[in-house]
Amino acid sequence: MKNILIIGATGQIGSELTMKLRSLYPNGNVVAGYIAGAEPKGALLESGPAHIVDITNPLQIAEAVDKYQVDTIYNLAALLSAVAEAKPQLAWKIGVGGLYNTLEVAREKGCAVFTPSSIGSFGPSTPHVKTPQDTVQRPETIYGVTKVTGELLSDYYWNRFGVDTRSVRFPGLISYVAPPGGGTTDYAVDIYYSAVKGEEFKCPLKPGTFMDMMYMPDALRAAVEIMEADPARLRHRNSFNIASMSFDPEIIAAKIKEYVPGFKMSYELDPLRQGIADSWPDSLDDSCAREEWDWKPEFDLDAMTTDMLLNLRKKFGIQQPVVAEQA
Repeated sequence: MKNILIIGATGQIGSELTMKLRSLYPNGNVVAGYIAGAEPKGALLESGPAHIVDITNPLQIAEAVDKYQVDTIYNLAALLSAVAEAKPQLAWKIGVGGLYNTLEVAREKGCAVFTPSSIGSFGPSTPHVKTPQDTVQRPETIYGVTKVTGELLSDYYWNRFGVDTRSVRFPGLISYVAPPGGGTTDYAVDIYYSAVKGEEFKCPLKPGTFMDMMYMPDALRAAVEIMEADPARLRHRNSFNIASMSFDPEIIAAKIKEYVPGFKMSYELDPLRQGIADSWPDSLDDSCAREEWDWKPEFDLDAMTTDMLLNLRKKFGIQQPVVAEQA
């Protein structure tokens, strides 16, 4: 990778991935692609080039690729799971139609393409514990349907046209940088905000709802490392299971209480999000990613909690050290 276009650069993942890529590839162009109304600001705008790229407009994609001599496209445009259920037509237009536009430009201009998939690509008939790399994928959400379609379409463009497509299935992503934006797993971000602000957290999911989660620094590394991986080692491409930690609301709340003893959580269930969560895996088997491109997470629940609380307190100007309660 040298000249990189990030479509969706101002989103939850894109805003952080753009900055990481700019730090790793300072001598190339790392272009922040954005849509009108979601312009980059601050360091994201000042640290490198930006270009209007609406993924539903293939001419804009091609224009950015030509202008900056792009060789790699990170396609991060998508509606998150709960939002997509309210706007299924738009979710398809962006998730599948937009991917088709991106792959066609990549085919014509010789670009590699990264398009993230998700644990949402699985469904209730999938084995829920240590979900295999290759297994049944019958999602019941439009978000999941677009992700499975995206995996198949990306593999088709690799097998049929030789477009270098690669992907990972992200678990729920937890970050202190971008605020939660309507994902089923976003409760695991909201809960830290509530803890730092001294508020009681109203959990939308019931106890015992296990889902795979990952701290954003590990997710960013995965997005870079899969694109840097030796293609000769890749038996899979679209898409690799990657895993880090699995927990339910009770476990994460207990961990936060070690650092914030007064923290309180109650339950205010959201039937839509609960139904989506129940259809997703409890945990993923990521042995293929570990074998084929040496994937390995660096953060567990304790390390993530320490870092989240520390950085959120800095963000809100709260002068309080993050120290675990002694047993």
